[in-house]
Amino acid sequence: MLMSSGDKAAKLYYAPSSFRVLRPGQHVLCAVSGEVIPLEELRYWSAEYQEAYASCEIATRRLLDQG
Repeated sequence: MLMSSGDKAAKLYYAPSSFRVLRPGQHVLCAVSGEVIPLEELRYWSAEYQEAYASCEIATRRLLDQG
């Protein structure tokens, strides 16, 4: 995904079934791949580790590696 100069990363607080925006922005970065995840497409995260993930496969792999 290409980012314009107006795009900036949001800072989120990840809860078990939702997230709260602490600093507004258009996207977050995947904790594993570094991929840009637009907020409207964010579906996977860890409340325990406070990380976002780009896909369910990445999230599963990360959580299995952490355990």
